[in-house]
Amino acid sequence: MTAAVFFGCTFIAFGPAIALFLFTIAREPLRVIFLIAGAFFWLVSLLLSSLVWFISVQISNKDSAAQQKGLLIFGVVLSVLLQETFRFAYYKLLKKANEGLLALSQEETMPISIRQLALRYMSGLGFGFMSGAFSVVNILADSVGPGTVGIHGDSQHYFLSSAFMTMAIILLHMFWGVVFFDACEKQRWWAVAAVVISHLLVSCLTFQNPDYVASLIPTYVILFLMGVWAFYSAGGSLRNLKLCLTCKDKDFLLANHRSR
Repeated sequence: MTAAVFFGCTFIAFGPAIALFLFTIAREPLRVIFLIAGAFFWLVSLLLSSLVWFISVQISNKDSAAQQKGLLIFGVVLSVLLQETFRFAYYKLLKKANEGLLALSQEETMPISIRQLALRYMSGLGFGFMSGAFSVVNILADSVGPGTVGIHGDSQHYFLSSAFMTMAIILLHMFWGVVFFDACEKQRWWAVAAVVISHLLVSCLTFQNPDYVASLIPTYVILFLMGVWAFYSAGGSLRNLKLCLTCKDKDFLLANHRSR
C-alpha cells in the first residue's frame, strides 16, 4: 500500500511537468540549459531565505508559540519575495546576455531570444521543478512508511492533497514565468505586482491546512486564471485554440510533422 501511495503521489505531483519536459524541452540542449539555469536561480533564493530563517529562529524565543507562528508567516512571505526577486534577476541576466550575444553575432536574430515564449516557459518550468521537488520530497519519503496516515484521527488525505498542491505550484510557476517575463518586456509593472501577489496568496493558502478544501480549491481557481492569462500573454486567442483542437492550425501541424 505504501508503494502505491508513493508512486501515485509522485506521478500526480510531477507527471504533467515531466510530460511537458519530455515533449517540449528534452530534445533541445539549449532549452535544457535554460531550464536548469532557472532551477539554479530558484535554489539560490531558497538558500538565502533558509539562511534568514535559520538566524531568525536562533534569536527568537522558541517557547513562544505566537512568536514561532509569526516567524513562519515571515518566512513564507520572505521566501516568495526572494523567489520573485530572483525571477526578475534571471530575466535581467537573460536580457543582458541576449543583447551581448546579438552584438557579437553577424546575424540579426539569435537562436533563442528573451522575447520568445519558449524562454519564458522554460524559466518558469525550471522554477516549478525545483519548488515542487523541495516541497514534496520529504512527504514522499514518509509515504513509504512505516506508519498509517490518520491513525490518530488526522486527515487521511495528507499525501494526496500534498501531491495535488505540488502539481498546482509547479504549473503556477510555469504560468507566472510567462506572465512575468511578458510584463517586464512591456514594462507592465502592475502585471508583475499581480504575479507577486498571487504567489503570496497561494503560499498563504497553505496555512489553511489541514482544511485541504479551503487551500486546494482557491489554489486551482488561481491556477486556471493564471493559465488563461499566460495563454493570452503568449499571443493565444480563442480562434487559435479552436484551430488547434480541431487540428486545423497549419503552423501547428507543420511544426509537428517536421523532418526528424
